[in-house]
Amino acid sequence: MRRILVALKRVIDYNVRVRVRPDGSGVVTDGVKMSINPFDEIALEEALRIRERGGADEVVAVSIGPDDAQQQLRNALAMGADRAILVKSDQPMEPPAVARVLLAFVERETPMLVILGKQAIDDDCNQTGQMLAALWQRPQATFASKLELAEQSARVTREVDAGLETIEVDLPAVVTTDLRLNEPRYIKLPDIMKAKKKPLDVIELASLGVDAASRLKVIGLESPPQRKKGVMVKDAAELVAALRQKGLV
Repeated sequence: MRRILVALKRVIDYNVRVRVRPDGSGVVTDGVKMSINPFDEIALEEALRIRERGGADEVVAVSIGPDDAQQQLRNALAMGADRAILVKSDQPMEPPAVARVLLAFVERETPMLVILGKQAIDDDCNQTGQMLAALWQRPQATFASKLELAEQSARVTREVDAGLETIEVDLPAVVTTDLRLNEPRYIKLPDIMKAKKKPLDVIELASLGVDAASRLKVIGLESPPQRKKGVMVKDAAELVAALRQKGLV
């Protein structure tokens, strides 16, 4: 079966203003709206489009997180994913551990393609896809803004500093998605109802035998200093004077 595995991360919704806890131990999540990481949502949309074009037979969504992450997986099923799997973990996981968990499912599901967002908007690590490709010993194509599949290969247009770069990789492979790849579809109420009947498996992290120990220790978090209000100037001369007063020119 031609299968696509899509990795999804549960993050604070991008419209929510993130607040640091008073003790600096983390960010406030109680009562905060959570969503699928936007880059991962783009990855899921691309997988669904490939299946709809006849390029794949099944799309499987995988996420790692607490029980509440089932809501984001249900949204993925409502978008059109065929199956969903939640690896239950109440502790945040670092990219190497996430990559090892995904590798366990790659070996179990034998997908022709693994798609995930280029980074998560909470930690901005941009590491998981690359680490998975290294562990899997398969090609990778990161920052995809266009993806075309052939029988045994994928042609990927990447966004790089100098512009666009097009590469071809053999399948199976790992692809990470950029913002301009597509625009995710809107979930309709009938699709939400249908998603309730689709399979969603919950697996304990310990059952995978994956080393998920943290290698990093967070000393503390603090909010960035508030920006000072701007100053209105009447003309260029007044602007230069204000900059000179601040020692900027």
